[in-house]
Amino acid sequence: MPSRKELANAIRALSMDAVQKANSGHPGAPMGMADIAEVLWNDFLKHNPTNSKWADRDRFVLSNGHGSMLIYSLLHLSGYNLSIEDIKQFRQLHSKTPGHPEYGYTDGVETTTGPLGAGISNAVGMAIAEKTLAAQFNREGHAIVDHNTYCFLGDGCLMEGISHEACSLAGTLGLGKLVAFWDDNGISIDGHVEGWFTDDTPKRFESYGWHVISGVDGHDPEAIKAAIEAAKAETSKPTLICCKTIIGFGSPNKSGSHDCHGAPLGDAEIAAAREFLGWKHAPFEVPADVYAGWDAKEKGASAQAAWEASFEAYQAAYPELAAEFDRRVLKGDLPADFEEKAQAFIQECQDKGESIASRKASQNAIGTFGAILPELLGGSADLAGSNLTLWSGSKGIQDDASGNYIYYGVREFGMSGIMNGASLHGGFINYGATFMMFMEYARNAVRMSALMGIQNVFVYTHDSIGQGEDGPTHQPVEQLANLRMTPNMSVWRPCDAAETAVSWKAAIERRDGPTSLIFSRQGLPAQSRTAEQLANVAKGGYVLQDCAGTPDLILIATGSEVALAMSSAEALTAKGTKVRVVSMPSTTVFDAQDADYKASVLPSNVTKRVAIEAAHVDFWYKYVGFDGATVGMTTFGESAPGGDLLKHFGFTVDNVVATAEKLLSA
Repeated sequence: MPSRKELANAIRALSMDAVQKANSGHPGAPMGMADIAEVLWNDFLKHNPTNSKWADRDRFVLSNGHGSMLIYSLLHLSGYNLSIEDIKQFRQLHSKTPGHPEYGYTDGVETTTGPLGAGISNAVGMAIAEKTLAAQFNREGHAIVDHNTYCFLGDGCLMEGISHEACSLAGTLGLGKLVAFWDDNGISIDGHVEGWFTDDTPKRFESYGWHVISGVDGHDPEAIKAAIEAAKAETSKPTLICCKTIIGFGSPNKSGSHDCHGAPLGDAEIAAAREFLGWKHAPFEVPADVYAGWDAKEKGASAQAAWEASFEAYQAAYPELAAEFDRRVLKGDLPADFEEKAQAFIQECQDKGESIASRKASQNAIGTFGAILPELLGGSADLAGSNLTLWSGSKGIQDDASGNYIYYGVREFGMSGIMNGASLHGGFINYGATFMMFMEYARNAVRMSALMGIQNVFVYTHDSIGQGEDGPTHQPVEQLANLRMTPNMSVWRPCDAAETAVSWKAAIERRDGPTSLIFSRQGLPAQSRTAEQLANVAKGGYVLQDCAGTPDLILIATGSEVALAMSSAEALTAKGTKVRVVSMPSTTVFDAQDADYKASVLPSNVTKRVAIEAAHVDFWYKYVGFDGATVGMTTFGESAPGGDLLKHFGFTVDNVVATAEKLLSA
């Protein structure tokens, strides 16, 4: 049996060889953390390389994702579907081993990491999901949800603000099955960190309410093992294990320096490292006994088989709970009657015809869908009373872990990263809310959700200058365009309660990416619709009001401006202009419709078009063309009552009519 040193050195050798072959990458972190990884993966990690989606596996997150060859080496050596040829293709086009770990590319990678700090926030979300699912489903003698979340992170992750947000909340929530390993090597790209990172990190985490294990030698397997055992013994707090390591350990001339952080070691230094480590094998060559020492397939299959046997006993004892666990966690299905109940709610909203703010309509939707979907796990970044995310069935998980609501505090970025982790874990449909303007704080986590193609519902209220007196710091202008131009992000800005209900249904049903729901602060009038029009809302854009024959003009609007478009159409019609009004609550969904449908809404022979939206004008040229016009924003807002601002910036019938008439006379 190979020694621990030999097993860890396999990681070091594969990492430095892959980076050298790619002529690109970060060998320092994998070489420095190899000993920690070896102990964790061989002695503690509960996983099955032949089934990377086993529900009760431990989760492993590499937050310092630039050290990606660490996780690729671990996956390859322990028996996942990642061959030595895949390792040789590190950082190459369409390989399974991209420069930073990417969810969906590599079997066994739990989340996409790279932006520093993202991984630890994801790990917090995974740990929340585990704790909440366990409280909802476990019963005495039947612990069907019982796994840990382990996260590696470096100095850079701890400097990023999101780590403060997420780790603070993790301590407050007492996430006892979250264990983070701090790679305390004192190096970042610019060099030794004492010039810019002198925090007392152990005290910082103690102040958060974490269990902190300081001063662990990250190259001493017995010390690492003892630390992990102590971490697992503390079940009421998350644990930070502070591991003192040498970056690039094994490189005799570059270890301990930023020289090995983000660049290949070079052939001469790799040869020296092989000699220093006693690794006598050729590049990408791992001896059979080392592979055997790492192979986790048999142990993993046995662990999963034991869990499956326990789940059978659970099914016998609690058949209804087991069926719900199977639906929510194992299959990810919606309830069988979801479609029927959702459509009934949409029709109810249309029939009621309430003129309310779309944020209030959203709250009504959350209440309806929350009663149908026990997997709906929501929250708000300290604005529940404004975002209207609480409903009658909300129960905070800080008081009862089996609840369905997270009070995130003022942590927009942390909230969004945590949502990503909970979504990746499985078992929940996550929603989280803030003012639309403060999507900016969370931008990277929102982008990561779209990049990974995972389901989240981002609720953004106070959607325009109509927000009013708080002024331009709180009034979004360019954010809608930003979200719409994000690949794989579905965006809805509904105009009334019926469109809001449709948008929520679409967000709940969408499983291959996130949805941003954009809601107003101010009240919006209900719009009349035929059954066909109501059905067409789900297509993202539809004809809300039409004229006889071919229109002279098409008005396109979203959200609060749909009512303005309707009033403007009435004024123009009175002057003899034939006007069509198109409500386009989701440009992203409309763009995905077939060409015939899109042409039926926006026929190519009608070139006189005016878009109306209290957001940046540039986005709308794709629909109105260069010959069209847009009533929108080209500047930031101002501080004044919302109605005054809308008038000041031209969101009036008079201005829309004047804009249309100028266009028609051109």
